[in-house]
Amino acid sequence: MVYETFQDLQLSSLGMGCMRLPRNSQDDGDVDAAETERMVAYAMEHGINYFDTAWGYHNGNSELVIGKALGNYPRDRYFLATKFPGYDLANMPKVKEIFETQLEKCGVDYFDFYLFHNVCEMNIDYYLDEKYGILDYLLEQKKQGRIRHLGFSAHGSCDVMKRFLDAYGKHMEFCQIQLNYLDWTFQDARNKVELLESYGLPVWVMEPLRGGRLAKLPDPDAAVLRGLRPEETVPGWAFRFLQSIPGVTMVLSGMSDFDQLKANLETFEQKKPLSEQEWNTLLEIAGHMVSAVPCTACHYCTAHCPQGLDIPNLIKLYNEHTFTGGGFLAPMALQALPEDKRPSACIGCRSCEAVCPQQIKISEIMDDFCEKLN
Repeated sequence: MVYETFQDLQLSSLGMGCMRLPRNSQDDGDVDAAETERMVAYAMEHGINYFDTAWGYHNGNSELVIGKALGNYPRDRYFLATKFPGYDLANMPKVKEIFETQLEKCGVDYFDFYLFHNVCEMNIDYYLDEKYGILDYLLEQKKQGRIRHLGFSAHGSCDVMKRFLDAYGKHMEFCQIQLNYLDWTFQDARNKVELLESYGLPVWVMEPLRGGRLAKLPDPDAAVLRGLRPEETVPGWAFRFLQSIPGVTMVLSGMSDFDQLKANLETFEQKKPLSEQEWNTLLEIAGHMVSAVPCTACHYCTAHCPQGLDIPNLIKLYNEHTFTGGGFLAPMALQALPEDKRPSACIGCRSCEAVCPQQIKISEIMDDFCEKLN
């Protein structure tokens, strides 16, 4: 196992994400506790010492199951991370109640790592609102030793992350973002990494395989990669990409079965960063994986929109939603917008299309976006 230094700790470079644990049925809350214990035992035996869960994973059962599985080991043998669930705005006044319940569910006296969960457009104002006392409460728990290290995860834009860091950055020790070779440009992950570097924060990675989309590639793309590294697996390329980025300390993979766990452990037996040629080849593959509306964000359209829509941003969200086949990112970002600034506010006047250098049928994109969201 490759280990990375974080302050005075040695963390396994690969962490076990607990959002996609094995299940007994299609019910997301029906976690296979016995199989999870077997996987945790194998992970521990082969060097993984970091386990990442959260309040909402598996309908609230992830913390229970992973806490029980880790309870078989001395407390100093592993690092446990969980999060305050600010993705649900109803939780904002409940930080004390939730934190105490999380300790009880996980069967521990402290969390090694604790995060503000999913800082984004929808909740940034609430996270920064002092009336909820979230930061103050968590800092007090840290003072008492019930939180060892405090950080945040983010699915929001760079601007949202910067707002959070400008307010709370001096208290943050790490940040968890969606990072992989597809999202390096598609989700602006490169700029997020650079932003975190400017604040001196190490990067924790979620979605290294983009929900499994990068675990298998079309045969022609896979053949190109085999020509460069015959021994490397397709998922291995995604992990090697992350090993090539300075600042990446922790890579979390949501392993839902034993085979995935074994394969990932084999990859992380060594650190093999990419050469410049390999890096560029991987980004070229990522570039043609996404069939995106070719908006260049020139903003000519916005000056001609009678509704005042931020059309480039809406197209960016449309591209994400279309590629992912749904998901929560675009709806979450749209929810933060006033209703009169969402795709449904487009009146189909086509004034924007008359000045679009890319000749994008914007009104049709907005209609399709509305259909996809319904």
